[in-house]
Amino acid sequence: MQTNWKIGSLFGIPLFLDPLWFVILGLATLNFGVAYQELGTIAAWTAGMGMALLLFASVLLHELGHSLVAKAQGIKVNSITLFIFGGIAAIESESKTPGKAFQVAIAGPLVSITLFFLLYLLSNILPDTAILSSMVGDLAKINLILGLFNLIPGLPLDGGQVLKAALWQATGDRFQAVRLAAKAGQILGYVAIALGFLIDYLTGELVTGLWIVLLGWFGIRNATRYDRVAILQSTLLQLTAADAMTRNFRIVDANSSLRSFADIYLLTADPSQVYFAESDGRYRGMVAIDDLRTIERSEWETQTLQTIVHPLTEIPTVAESTDLADVINQLEAENLPLVTVLTPAGAVAGIIDKGDIVQALAGKLNLRIADTEIKRIKAEGNYPQGLQLPAIAKSTKN
Repeated sequence: MQTNWKIGSLFGIPLFLDPLWFVILGLATLNFGVAYQELGTIAAWTAGMGMALLLFASVLLHELGHSLVAKAQGIKVNSITLFIFGGIAAIESESKTPGKAFQVAIAGPLVSITLFFLLYLLSNILPDTAILSSMVGDLAKINLILGLFNLIPGLPLDGGQVLKAALWQATGDRFQAVRLAAKAGQILGYVAIALGFLIDYLTGELVTGLWIVLLGWFGIRNATRYDRVAILQSTLLQLTAADAMTRNFRIVDANSSLRSFADIYLLTADPSQVYFAESDGRYRGMVAIDDLRTIERSEWETQTLQTIVHPLTEIPTVAESTDLADVINQLEAENLPLVTVLTPAGAVAGIIDKGDIVQALAGKLNLRIADTEIKRIKAEGNYPQGLQLPAIAKSTKN
């Protein structure tokens, strides 16, 4: 369920606010408002609110840096969301090369550091006595911290993306690079949690310590997600159609009458059963049961299955060697319930539906998925909630 609020768009990129954003907005306003109390109560809180909003404007510009570079590479940016820990740009797919991935990763910190220099120069131009000079100077420092903090080398931070690009360049394996950068992010997260508790213990700064602990937890959680997605993407490329297909279909005589087919199979078998017609030792195609309705019943005695057979050349098929990422992408692109798998000789090797894909992944990754859930997926044609296989498969191939 979507809980974020859309507040507009920039450069065609939708902008969203997470409801928890207002928590950090309030804390930032409180922090700056207290700092500017020498201005008087009303002016201090007004300046505090202004600084809080400028803080998030800086975060937005940071994320726009990533997004615009990605768009320049032809990558779709689905949204930018501001939330309690800052902002995140939802970039649909990976860059094509390590160099281009580095460009996207470094763009955000470069924007923040550029803002620091510009604001620092402006603060030195303004009169020292002006509150605006103090605010601009504070905003400059915030952007410097934002830029440098994000360069810490561990996912999900930008520095982790830079590290991933470097490891990708060194190893030639994008997924291994993601996993290594994610491990670095997990380690940094645990270090942050330990540091937060240490600060609380040694200084009594409960709020500061707790905030660092939360940042560490957030880092571990998202680094783990990167790791799991990389494992899943790699597995989708390793497994082929032959690994996931089943032979849950029946072969019927292409020369049998429509009446015989209806009596023997439709009345006694599962209506969802898949049928392939063959004659003279060769597959002639798939029999679509719904096509029976297009033929008058009075003609069922005289017409054969050849009348309604869909040749293999006209139905959705994949080769046995096709990786599962491509199978998923084809199922989604053509909105198919299943796809037929062909041997190198062009014969029917098996069929694959979404349930078969999930079952193959579960077996490879040692995931516990109940048979009842597999049956549900097959019946409803929906992947398990939270398993975003279409998006992951698409990003794997892009």
